[in-house]
Amino acid sequence: MMSLIDPTMLFRFSVPCLKVSKPWGATGVSLTPRYALPSLQELSGREEYADVRIGWNNKGIFVQAEVTGKEQALWCRDSRVEDSDGLHLFIDTRDTHTIHRANRFCHWFTFMPEGTGARRTDPLAAHLEINRARENPTLVRGDRLSVYAQTKKNGYLIRGFIPADCLTGFDPSDYPRLGFSYAVVDRELGWQTFTVGPEYPVQEDPTLWSTLELEG
Repeated sequence: MMSLIDPTMLFRFSVPCLKVSKPWGATGVSLTPRYALPSLQELSGREEYADVRIGWNNKGIFVQAEVTGKEQALWCRDSRVEDSDGLHLFIDTRDTHTIHRANRFCHWFTFMPEGTGARRTDPLAAHLEINRARENPTLVRGDRLSVYAQTKKNGYLIRGFIPADCLTGFDPSDYPRLGFSYAVVDRELGWQTFTVGPEYPVQEDPTLWSTLELEG
């Protein structure tokens, strides 16, 4: 019997985000299993196909996702970033859960394994405006963000880095908690989200986001 309410709606999740000591390199930063986010989709009866990991330091936010189980080719277009296969991050540097419309501390970043370059096989990163936001932060160019990707027969590995100065209000000493959610979007495998699924407006409503606790 299908539940009328996603079970994850009944909880406010807060998870640790560990510090990263390595600098971004030619292949990004490899985050070990200790940086992995918990599998909350099981609460809703949904299977996970991506291993998502996240870390931080004073220079910014590091993320990594590995997608497996694909049989079809990736669908990535630099002209259709919102709809393309890839990893989307939603970050509120003030961890505010009382507003349904985003403010300037709320950010939407996406990292795609393909979609740009002469043959559209190069990875890309982008900062997007949040729909219905009361105020958006100043958008940063995609080349300010770092991205590395490796495509595989059954999926891909992607790593990304968001510099601190691309995150309006990022101040770990005074605000060590971030509002946070993610969505791995795949035309073949569907959506994998941190908590509630795409039937909820997770891309634009910060009350649906959880919390990352920045640990040293």
